[in-house]
This record gives sequence, C-alpha cells and structure tokens, in this order.
Amino acid sequence: MKVIDFRFRPHTPEVVNGIATSAMFKDLCEATHFDKCRPEPFDDIVKGLAAHHVVKAVITGRDCETTYASMANGNGSLLEFCEKAPDTFIGFWGIDPHKGMAAIRDLEQAVQNNESIRGAAIDPYLAKIYSNDAKYYPVYAKCCELEIPIIMTTGTASFVPGAVIDHVAPRYIDYVARDFPELKIIMSHGGYPWVDEAIIVTQRNKNVFIEMSEYELWPHAEAYTKAANELIADKMLFASAHPFIDYREQLEKYANLPFEKEVYEKVMYKNAARVLGV
Repeated sequence: MKVIDFRFRPHTPEVVNGIATSAMFKDLCEATHFDKCRPEPFDDIVKGLAAHHVVKAVITGRDCETTYASMANGNGSLLEFCEKAPDTFIGFWGIDPHKGMAAIRDLEQAVQNNESIRGAAIDPYLAKIYSNDAKYYPVYAKCCELEIPIIMTTGTASFVPGAVIDHVAPRYIDYVARDFPELKIIMSHGGYPWVDEAIIVTQRNKNVFIEMSEYELWPHAEAYTKAANELIADKMLFASAHPFIDYREQLEKYANLPFEKEVYEKVMYKNAARVLGV
C-alpha cells in the first residue's frame, strides 16, 4: 500500500547535528534520547522511503528567527532536499509572522519559483503568538491566493524555553478556519493535549485536517483513532515526525492501531493525496 508521510525531515548528518545542538530543542533531545538517532546519507534515506512504500513525504520548513534568533532547521535545507529528490519530497515553507510583508513576499517567491514547494508552515508556540493573531492573517490570505495549504504545528512544546502551550490550542485554529474557509489547514501533532477539542475543530470545519504524530500512544490518544473510524475518516493524515520518531517505527505502529481497513487506507494515503492534489 502506498503511503504519504505528512511530517518528515531527512536524518542527514547535518540535520541530526542541527537538531541536537539547537538551543530550542536541547532539553527535548535529552528527554527523548535523540542521541540514538543514527544519520544516513541522503540517497540512502530516499531509497529507504521507497522500500517502505512511502511515495511522498512532506518536509516542514521553520522560521523563528525573530523570537529565537535562529532559522532552526529552516527553509534552506528544505529547498535543498526538495530539489535533490523532487519526486519524493514536498516542501511547506516556514513563516516567521513577525517579519511582516517580507515573509509574505518570501513565501510567494518560494512557491512560484519552486514546483516542490506546495504549502506553508507556522509554529505559533515558537512565534509566541496565537494562530488567530492578526500577524498571521496576511499569511493565510496569501495562502488562499496561491491556493496552497498550511501546516500549523501544535502539541505540547515540551521543554522548549519560553514557549507557552496555550498558543497552540485548537480553539484558536477554529477562528482561522471560520475566517478563511478556502484555506486547507493541517493541525500537526493533533492539538495534544486538547484531544477532544482538536477532534471537534477538525470535524466541524470542512477545511481542517489533523495528524497525531508523536502522541498516538499518549494518555487519551485512543480518541483520535476512534474519531477517525466514526467522525473524521476523511480528515486524518499519517505523519511520522521523523527523525524524532523513526518513520519505520511509525509505519509499524499505525498498522497495529485499531483503524477500520477502509479508514486505514485513507489515513495512510488517500486523504493526504487529496489535500496535496497528487
């Protein structure tokens, strides 16, 4: 069965070292034993994905230069990966909302000049503002104009210095979905720990999709799978969050989650293919 991974970053030596030495993720790396991640050459990574039937993988860019004085594995490596393996990787351009129109022009140029850049990505907890903050609205409007989706990183932001978890609560995404009904929104990391809230925001808004990477087995996470089977079969996406969690481990994990067969096929490929238009 074909698979689309909606959150993947190639574990090249440069990426692994960049994450391990990042001031933002230092404590998180220690807590998750990230030092066990073994880097591989880029070509071997692409071959490995193909061997596991992962036909497309979305790489999320990141720009938090204003708040953390770092691009944090930013858009440079994203573009490099997508250019080296355009048949495998799809890029979502990272946005720093504090850069104003410069960020908007940067996004527009990236999408118009690179066929592999097919979306945008934001990290409200790193920007230290809510997803419905006015600074983000020009970004959403530009995404609608360019007809591209956007990934909003949620989750617990564990151990990230200065981050406030409330900035990524799903209830604020609900405002954005209302104000920009044309915008396809992917809630990354499932809005955990607001599991029920994230499910309802996804269910009630036609333009919101969700992936639960990293939190599939956390307390109350069984509600995600139940919701996929009963409420949001067309809205749930597979994402590995590689290399924080190895994509091969994630593929095995999802094969053992209690998805109904038809729902499982949608989660692993069909829903993402529809969002990406592939």
